[in-house]
Amino acid sequence: MQYFQWVVIALTLWLLPMACGHQPDVSPAPTPDRPHKQVVTLEYSIQVGAFSKTGNASRFAESLKRRGLDAYYFADKDGLFKVRFGNFDSKDQARQKGKKLVARGIVEDYYIVRPGGNRRYSGSTLRRNIVRTAEEYIGLPYRWGGASPESGFDCSGLTMTVYRLNGLNLPRSSTQQYQTGTPISRRHLQRGDLVFFATAGGKRVSHVGIYAGDGKFIHAPKSGRKIESESLSNSYFSRRYVGARTYLE
Repeated sequence: MQYFQWVVIALTLWLLPMACGHQPDVSPAPTPDRPHKQVVTLEYSIQVGAFSKTGNASRFAESLKRRGLDAYYFADKDGLFKVRFGNFDSKDQARQKGKKLVARGIVEDYYIVRPGGNRRYSGSTLRRNIVRTAEEYIGLPYRWGGASPESGFDCSGLTMTVYRLNGLNLPRSSTQQYQTGTPISRRHLQRGDLVFFATAGGKRVSHVGIYAGDGKFIHAPKSGRKIESESLSNSYFSRRYVGARTYLE
């Protein structure tokens, strides 16, 4: 077999754990002297567009990403697709950024929003809202690398979008999500925490879901399947359970 063929095989095997849109998890175990980075709270974001078709929202979000803006899109309660980006400390900072984008012809109009609304509500309310948001996407299709309510989510795309819509700037990949937050034991899980699995062999994180309470979690399983609720006691996931992270008080 030629050297090039061996290289292709090696790369294919290395990429297998990335089936959920992330790099293999090689992070060290958390210790008191090596704490995990905490998730950042979203203060104010810029929201643009109101599209009836997801393709238009997707293309617009991608065009903003190419300009260095961390844009993502989602299905709003009015049935239209909206695009959001940015994390600004104040409305004025967000407004100044919006004005610059309008002046440069990048956007036509914009709104300043505070993802998650008034976050002075209790942690239990935030946890409940996270689960409710995730439940709204049950039945939508899985799509590798996806973060779109219509065309589908991959596992970490689902968790990222749900958290961001509730005001928490969760990273995109499941490895980054695993490296963020506070490790917790399985018996201390609460609604809204994230649960991680090694579904590609070994101990490397390759799947993530949102704990919904009563021993169940919501996740985007794999290609050809839809977002669903599953039991942690399911033998497949029970054997592959790696750990959990909480990002809430």
